[in-house]
Amino acid sequence: MLSKGHDNIGHNIGSVPSGRWHFEEININLVQAERYSEILWESTTKYQEAKIIQGKCFGRSLILDGKTQSTESDEFIYHESLIHPAFIHHKDPKNVFIAGGGEGATAREVLRYRSVQNVTMVDIDEEVVSACRKFLVNHHQGAFDDPRLELIFGDAKHYLETTDEKYDVVVIDVPDPLEAGPAYKLFTAEFYRLVQSKLNKSGILITQAGPTDPTSSDQCFTKVFNTIKSEFRRSYPYHSHIPAFGTTWGFVIGSDTQIIDEAGNIDAKLEEREIDNLSMYDGVAHRGLFNLPRYLRQSISSEKHIIRNNNPLFVK
Repeated sequence: MLSKGHDNIGHNIGSVPSGRWHFEEININLVQAERYSEILWESTTKYQEAKIIQGKCFGRSLILDGKTQSTESDEFIYHESLIHPAFIHHKDPKNVFIAGGGEGATAREVLRYRSVQNVTMVDIDEEVVSACRKFLVNHHQGAFDDPRLELIFGDAKHYLETTDEKYDVVVIDVPDPLEAGPAYKLFTAEFYRLVQSKLNKSGILITQAGPTDPTSSDQCFTKVFNTIKSEFRRSYPYHSHIPAFGTTWGFVIGSDTQIIDEAGNIDAKLEEREIDNLSMYDGVAHRGLFNLPRYLRQSISSEKHIIRNNNPLFVK
């Protein structure tokens, strides 16, 4: 990724207007740039380079190690895609674990479900979460104050290794597996096996899984899917277009008993659960999420790699 020292190089690029710019490498041959008015918060935490900017296009954005995590204008696409396709198929989600999810928007979507009694959210970076609580109010919308949410600062993997709790849904909402970052250990077969051991009989794993565009899908997404497929009896890949990411973005569901019914009556299930006021997800959107294009299906079918502790995945 470009370092934060490159945020003000707009004057060197052709007809790009002058001003302060956040430049982000989508892949080695493509850069996306957004002009911003100010840096609301910036820190080198114990774990990562972090900042929150006020963007001119996407609004307030959380950026970790140079990579956009979510933005005010389109975070709903990411978070509704992450949560609802699996939750709407679980008959009675009560106890939920979230790894990461620092902005609070993942918890926000989980807490829409009235059946949910307890959400344990474990994020490694207290400094980032505190900044999100202060500056990204439109993301979390008060989710941190919901009495059903227990917020713990620490290593999600270690927490799962030491807890006796069983969960109905485990959500992995952590940054990409960067070599210098804190999240790469949460993308391995051994970790997914650990999650499996902490799930109730009808439990579901959900994870974000990286970009799915033709130039990048085999760098992370297909490997994550193949790894989850190797550990769970059923696995479901899907994706959604996230404008701020400059690409389509992948997600994977894993379960030993649940069946994600792509043709099911999603709208009726949403109404039954009293899930309303969604901006992205409904029955039509659900079908689109799982109708993967041919190139992506071919990429998935040809993937052989399984991510392991002794051979972790690092993306650039």
